[in-house]
Amino acid sequence: MRPMVPGALAAPIVLMLLASGLRSAPAAEAELSLHERIDRLIEAKLDAPPAAPATDGEFLRRAYLDLAGTIPSPEEARAFLDDPSPYKRDRLVDRLLELPSYARRMQYVFDATLLERRGDQHVPRADWEAFLLRCFAENVPYDEFVRRILEADGSEPPEQRAPAKFILERGADPDLLTRDIGRLFLGRDLQCAQCHDHPLIEDYKQAHYYGLRAFLDRTSLFTDPKTSRAMLAEKAEGETTFQSVFRKSVTHTTAPRILDLEPIADPELPENEAERYEVAPAKDVRSIPKYSRFDQLAPSLASDDVDAFSRTIANRLWALMMKRGLVHPLDLDHADNPPSHPELLDLLANSIRAMDYDIKAFLRELARTRAYRRSSEPPPGASEDLVEPSRFAVAGLEPLSPEQLAWSLMQALGVVDAHRQQAEADLDALEADLCDLCREDRDRIANRPWRIEQMVHDRLAGNVRGFVQIFGASEGQPDSSVESSVHQALFLSNGPLVQSWLNPSGTNLTARLAAIEDPAAVAEPLYLAVLSRRPSEEERAEVVSYLESRGADQRAAAVRELAWALVTCSEFRFDH
Repeated sequence: MRPMVPGALAAPIVLMLLASGLRSAPAAEAELSLHERIDRLIEAKLDAPPAAPATDGEFLRRAYLDLAGTIPSPEEARAFLDDPSPYKRDRLVDRLLELPSYARRMQYVFDATLLERRGDQHVPRADWEAFLLRCFAENVPYDEFVRRILEADGSEPPEQRAPAKFILERGADPDLLTRDIGRLFLGRDLQCAQCHDHPLIEDYKQAHYYGLRAFLDRTSLFTDPKTSRAMLAEKAEGETTFQSVFRKSVTHTTAPRILDLEPIADPELPENEAERYEVAPAKDVRSIPKYSRFDQLAPSLASDDVDAFSRTIANRLWALMMKRGLVHPLDLDHADNPPSHPELLDLLANSIRAMDYDIKAFLRELARTRAYRRSSEPPPGASEDLVEPSRFAVAGLEPLSPEQLAWSLMQALGVVDAHRQQAEADLDALEADLCDLCREDRDRIANRPWRIEQMVHDRLAGNVRGFVQIFGASEGQPDSSVESSVHQALFLSNGPLVQSWLNPSGTNLTARLAAIEDPAAVAEPLYLAVLSRRPSEEERAEVVSYLESRGADQRAAAVRELAWALVTCSEFRFDH
């Protein structure tokens, strides 16, 4: 169990301060790594020792799920568990962040976050997913990523229209967009401030709502009659006005503005209306003004001047790793719902801004904290206050997302490995005629894992969509709103898809286990494949007892039932 301030770290700091006589305590604190500063702020608020560090198996599985979106292969699990290096957890995090599966994981996370399971009315999902994957593969800074989304109006060439899906799939509805932009990028659900200042949250003003809406009020959805593509059209004039339902005699006018920042004034319009447009309004014509209020949205919101922007993404990424936000719920950031650790949220917001919104570097620091690496088992005799999730003294629990569950099941039962082997063979066949120089090309070698990942993903994406339909939220709702249902239980217990993966076939998990003659040798590969850990002695004995009770002629059915029991247990279904 770790002390509140690790003595091995505290002593050198004290000696340095005494020796120099120049550095202040705040200066020494600032020289610490971000993950150490995070832990000091967390542990300063604990009045009892936190949970012990996670076991290697717990950490391995957690890191894979959070950063790669799936569990490790049994070979990867065995190698990590057997590695004696004290630095293996840091090395694992660094490696996971460079894998193609990291970009895929973030594609899934931000797709569910930004689109909330909306369909494909205007922009093909494949294009949107490719855009997200490319952004995270290239580690595009978050502020640039958001600007690409909020500046896209659908008029781009077909191969560049993907970012416009965020706006177009909401029908360019100014009220829906105002609410969702506030929720997702500023941490403020302003919906109840549409008709008056929020009745329960003093910080949320009607002026905030209409300041955001003013960026969008002049836009409308236009469908090009020649291409049938949807895009935004915009007027050059039109004011955003609002009245409180409690004071209808007073009409307010607002220019575009982000919360309490200064309004963005329009330039003076030419008296001649035709001179206000690049393309004037007309039937079946997309109007394009010379000055666009919509164009001001992306740079105004995704800006260092907007504290709520960096604060919100820092809180969302913290919640992604720790299973709960410092501000919770994530879209209700206000004075009456303060963060559990105000200084920590300020530190995280300032840090991600100083990192130039490098999501990968930020996640690396979170994954190195003691808070992230704690066990999900509370310390013996822990008080209810200590294990309260907002204390972060114990690792959080969270059901696997639909995508995590799908890929983890396919990984555990051998579906992914079979398709990866086939993808590798197919790629080798395609490259069989390459010359030696081409075969040794560094770029080709570096790109090979990405090509294989894409091939495997394309072959199994239909299975993932099936899990999203059963375990994902309804359209326009966050996945956090989903509750367990009978349909989900039946899907895992009796669904033909999962049952087909459990049936011994080829080199899948149950086929490999059924071929093992010694019952005592079955438990370890089973537990490594499904739960990413070795079984306890009691678990080994249970497996042996069950297999012996069924007899050698029932070995295939018995290992199938054992595998089914593990993939449907709570230890598998939760990220812990």
